[in-house]
Amino acid sequence: MYICLLITFIKDIFETARTAGRPVVSFEFFPTKTDEGERALLEKTIPALRALAPDFCSVTYGAGGSTREKTLTIVDRIQREQQMTAMAHLTCVNATIEETHAVLQQTRALGIKNILALRGDPPSGSTEFVKTAGGFEYSYQLVEAIRTFGGFSIGVAGFPEGHIACHEGKHVDWQRLKTKIDHGADVVITQLFFDNSHYLEFRDFLTAQGVTAPIVPGIMPIVSASQIKRIVAMCGAALPAALLSELERCGDDDEAVLQFGIDYATKQCEGLLREGVPGLHFYTLNKARSTTEVVRSLGMTRS
Repeated sequence: MYICLLITFIKDIFETARTAGRPVVSFEFFPTKTDEGERALLEKTIPALRALAPDFCSVTYGAGGSTREKTLTIVDRIQREQQMTAMAHLTCVNATIEETHAVLQQTRALGIKNILALRGDPPSGSTEFVKTAGGFEYSYQLVEAIRTFGGFSIGVAGFPEGHIACHEGKHVDWQRLKTKIDHGADVVITQLFFDNSHYLEFRDFLTAQGVTAPIVPGIMPIVSASQIKRIVAMCGAALPAALLSELERCGDDDEAVLQFGIDYATKQCEGLLREGVPGLHFYTLNKARSTTEVVRSLGMTRS
């Protein structure tokens, strides 16, 4: 069985894979709300997906920074118990600069070397981001602070259809992403999307701006029609008409929706791989089946 014995920097993972001529495979998880859910994640889902020998995984940060301790705990356990490189998300929400430095110290003490730096979602009940007094207003400031702190490889989020809160348009949003890269980000992981043309336009724009950092497409295999509609409503991604039509055809047949999601994600990934993407980052929704079937269908396992 494949065992990762060296917890390493994300930037080095991508460089090694690029030299070897293969795409990176990574998975994302989120902290659960219950102890039972956390046990299922750590004892069932993550070990099942580890069998695919991913290059790394990431763990999200709850809205308003609500899962800070859980995020670090899960990342630490993944690295110690599963011997996988993991990335902790970190946001600007509800934290002063001093508190952020304290989190970075805690993160470093745990041997975590990778951070996905985000502005972050506002706390539950709020719709607009509000800068915390004494905190960061923009994610590029967080990136810069992490880079100055030292000892971390830094990822940032990118939005192929533009960030839902950027009312000036997607090109302005993409230019702001370049600012984050210029301030020290090593890797871009995109928001989910279902039409590859959005990613390709996004990538080509950034490349024309001189960006050389890996721009990694984020893929979410659909597991529930109602769930994916809620998710895209929150993040601003579009569902193509043909996709929506097929979901409607599946109706209340949960197995049919799940299989359609697997097939659609597989075809989407095949198209992206033909375009030479540096990797694929799967939003697993803390479930193993869909991601496992897609990765195996693509022949991307190394175990």
